[in-house]
Amino acid sequence: MEIERKWLTNGWPDVEPIRTLYMQQGYVTTAPAVRIRSHQEQGKQTKYILCFKGDGGLSRKEIETEISEGLFEQLKDFIGKPMIAKQQRRYALAGGLVLEANLVDEGLDSEFYYAEVEFESEQQAMQWQPDEWLKEYLVHEVTAEKGQSMAEYWNSTR
Repeated sequence: MEIERKWLTNGWPDVEPIRTLYMQQGYVTTAPAVRIRSHQEQGKQTKYILCFKGDGGLSRKEIETEISEGLFEQLKDFIGKPMIAKQQRRYALAGGLVLEANLVDEGLDSEFYYAEVEFESEQQAMQWQPDEWLKEYLVHEVTAEKGQSMAEYWNSTR
């Protein structure tokens, strides 16, 4: 189960990230979402993930499994559309939580930033308040808004 809140943002937070990842992702189908993703962290081996996601909102079923580079490339070819490019910077939050800030499709007309925080429970998600340094960054929450998923972005841009 994935439990997360999401915000549209303007740029990166003004603190140093703990990790930076570079990703490519594409969708075999968007309803339900069947996604492939590669992610590369500097100095580490690229990982390839196949993911199945239920309908959006605060909570949704999610199944992820690592796949080979060969299968990733076959699925990428099967999709036959340009992959979404993402840079993700991760920031440590109080209570062991992590803010994932993302720049999507840098340099394209559709470029945008968003951020997410994942939680252990819906109760934790609903009660969570941003750390002081994040209050001005996380102002436009879109967790419950239709059309704010990456699958919807894929449908509108690919």
